[in-house]
Amino acid sequence: MVTVDFSAFPVGKGEHVSKQVAKSLDIIDKSKLNYQFGPMGTTIEGSWDEVFKVVKKCFLAMGKDANRAYGTIKIDYQFKDNKGMKARVSRVEKKLGRKLNKA
Repeated sequence: MVTVDFSAFPVGKGEHVSKQVAKSLDIIDKSKLNYQFGPMGTTIEGSWDEVFKVVKKCFLAMGKDANRAYGTIKIDYQFKDNKGMKARVSRVEKKLGRKLNKA
């Protein structure tokens, strides 16, 4: 399983890009993959091919509104015993003995 944290935005569309980000979140949500949307990026998990198919769709959707898109991608690929992003958060919360604020 791969966990990918990415953010992407169209270049040359001004300071506010929530319209384009909303289009990407619609693509991600419809993919049925597990994800967590945050204020500066979105984390998605699933198979390598599924996740990167969704990321590619998000970038291509931005091409409908702009000639260029910029993005960052962080990848965590676990070969064995991947219990998912929720388990990672839970382990840290357990060590702290409390729930943490989540976006």
